[in-house]
Amino acid sequence: MLMPSLFGESLLDDFFDMPSFPRFPGNHGAAGNIMHTDVRETANGYEIAMDLPGFRKEDVQAELKDGYLTVNASTNTSRDTKDDDGKYIRRERYSGSCSRSFYVGAQITQEDIKAKFENGVLKIAVPKKEAKPVVEDKKYIAIEG
Repeated sequence: MLMPSLFGESLLDDFFDMPSFPRFPGNHGAAGNIMHTDVRETANGYEIAMDLPGFRKEDVQAELKDGYLTVNASTNTSRDTKDDDGKYIRRERYSGSCSRSFYVGAQITQEDIKAKFENGVLKIAVPKKEAKPVVEDKKYIAIEG
């Protein structure tokens, strides 16, 4: 759904950036910081650095299928604060997920890709592989006569 905008800014940005409207764990109102990705080309391949603040290693999955590398992150958190009598003063729950896909090529295999998660940043190394040119086999039809 398209939202109206004025000079490139969404009219609802101020509402959703309010601290009382948390979108992601540990990141109140700053949903724009999730899955920010930097892709750097090196001599041997590509280095992908993806910001995943508030997520743990167990919350993140990477999958390679049909030449597409897909990174999924999901979490369920609950924060309970009780007073001395055991009554809830505050109770917050969050459940959410996000996903991002990159085309890395059909010639890349799962064993070629290396990934490391630390301090809320997922780092992925994807090697360069030359695409094998498709060789057309000429098939001749026998002509009788």
